[in-house]
Amino acid sequence: MNVAMLILRLGVGLTVAAHGAQKLFGVFEGHGISGTAGFLESLGFRPGRAHAWLLGLVETLGGLALALGLLTPLAAAAIAGVMLTAAVAVHLSQGFFNAQGGYEYVLMLAVTSIAIAFAGPGRYSLDHELGWHLAGTSWGLIATAVALGSTAVALAWRRLATHSRFTRRTGRGEALAA
Repeated sequence: MNVAMLILRLGVGLTVAAHGAQKLFGVFEGHGISGTAGFLESLGFRPGRAHAWLLGLVETLGGLALALGLLTPLAAAAIAGVMLTAAVAVHLSQGFFNAQGGYEYVLMLAVTSIAIAFAGPGRYSLDHELGWHLAGTSWGLIATAVALGSTAVALAWRRLATHSRFTRRTGRGEALAA
């Protein structure tokens, strides 16, 4: 099981970290901060530049921490929160399958991350080397709650930012259609 957890952590963690590096540094054919900021603005996440930095840092640092098995439940929660937010904000309207732009891929990254939080990082991890026992049902439930909570906050912030922009532009207080 220890080797299996190492493989899972490396696969998910390094994949997510690579996506974060695309956003932060423009590597791996990424768009960097400016391109990511414009995309996030188009989705209603304002200010786009601040959200781009936050998203890039969470993906990069969360992915690396998961790969290393460092603060594993926190890293898993960070990844799952970002992926669930992406599932709702970007992919949900495209259906399930990734081939049509659906949420299949990001959902699997979120679910796998949370499963790792429940199972723990295994022996080949920094958590184990530091003597931290961050595994089991309690840690998995905490990671799940943090992921769902951060998703709710991000989506509420997006809705508030969109509504605030509308109110400033028109001077009226009507609600925006979702």
